[in-house]
Amino acid sequence: MNDRAKEQLNRGTAELGVHLGQGELGKLYAFAAELKKWSRKINLTALKSDEDIAVKHFVDSLSILKVVQGEGSLLDIGSGGGFPAIPLKIVSHHLSVVSVDAVEKKILFQRHAARLLALHGFEAVHARAEELPGKYAGHFDWVVSRAFSDIPTFVRLALPLLKGKGKIVAMKGKGGKEEADAAGPSLLDMGMQVSDIVRFRLPITGDERSLVVIKRI
Repeated sequence: MNDRAKEQLNRGTAELGVHLGQGELGKLYAFAAELKKWSRKINLTALKSDEDIAVKHFVDSLSILKVVQGEGSLLDIGSGGGFPAIPLKIVSHHLSVVSVDAVEKKILFQRHAARLLALHGFEAVHARAEELPGKYAGHFDWVVSRAFSDIPTFVRLALPLLKGKGKIVAMKGKGGKEEADAAGPSLLDMGMQVSDIVRFRLPITGDERSLVVIKRI
């Protein structure tokens, strides 16, 4: 990762209130290198530059720490190349993370990255979200996704996997509040409601972001 990208990563995470130690930074740099290397062979990410990876993958992933705090278990549905799951695990040592994607090559990459980075309490699972309740029913404190699907579809898939007081977090861009408002009646039918919408601008780029937090009524 070049010096400009490293500076943007440091500045962006600091703006989020996330402090990164040298060990965590080293793992993020190593993860970026593997992401670029594997992306030459398989479609992991459309982002190629160090700066884009630092801000639009790493800082964006870590923005979820605005609402995901403390210990517990977290599931990331539709994680692709490992976002937000792997940056989150690198920084949140006491969080147990399961990362799920339906594309096997992406999960193979995540498993490789997890071994390389010595991530403990991290599991990458090749499966469709619909298949998860067999093993993980009522298992997670947090179920999150980053631009995985519309909110009602995501909540329908996440709900069977959630602990009683668990929360679902949909990471959205511009228009997240409007989408959350429109989803209200569908959520009500599922016994769910939006408990919080955290709106902010992504550091460095200024892009609009929303974290839509959903819980049982």
